[in-house]
Amino acid sequence: MKAVAIVAGILATVPAWAHHSFAAEFDRNKVINLEGTIVKMEWVNPHAWIHIAVKNPDGTSTTWMVEANTPNGLLRRGFTKKSLEQGTEVLVKGYQAKSGDNKINGSSMTFKDGKKLFLGSSSGDEDPADKTDKK
Repeated sequence: MKAVAIVAGILATVPAWAHHSFAAEFDRNKVINLEGTIVKMEWVNPHAWIHIAVKNPDGTSTTWMVEANTPNGLLRRGFTKKSLEQGTEVLVKGYQAKSGDNKINGSSMTFKDGKKLFLGSSSGDEDPADKTDKK
């Protein structure tokens, strides 16, 4: 019986390990803009992930991962599965990962037609500071 209680306690903490705080992974002082096209959209919990191909100066492209709100949170903000289809051109503003990886915590997304949607950044900011580095 005691073993069952220990296993149950361990399993109850696994979801907490999977989730992280903003400050643990992202740098509030590294605000960047990513301009590119959507490669893939993952409607998964606890955060949806948007993969964007960003063109480099040499003509190649780099895929960046953009952490967004929960799928339900994105739907409440006006996103639909059709608004994030592969090949859609977007500008994403967010905070780069402290690790330096090609990963950001997204704050806002602007579409080619000018429509802007909030990605639900876990930084708590509606929109990052105006000082950004364009990628």
